[in-house]
Amino acid sequence: MQQSGETGSKLAELIKKAIHDGKLTNEEYDRILMLADADAVIDPQEKRLLAQLQEMLANKTIVRVASE
Repeated sequence: MQQSGETGSKLAELIKKAIHDGKLTNEEYDRILMLADADAVIDPQEKRLLAQLQEMLANKTIVRVASE
């Protein structure tokens, strides 16, 4: 079982990659959601990261694309 801080760090890494690329594949999006739910608890840090990701998707900072 992963610890909360570890999960948050991995989430942050995946989201930073999406920001850098400017795109998020369906596979990456699914991986982010699975990682957030891996310990069956979405803690405040994970909630913040997921909210930031959703905001960037909404304002098109990151574009969701089909898996490559």
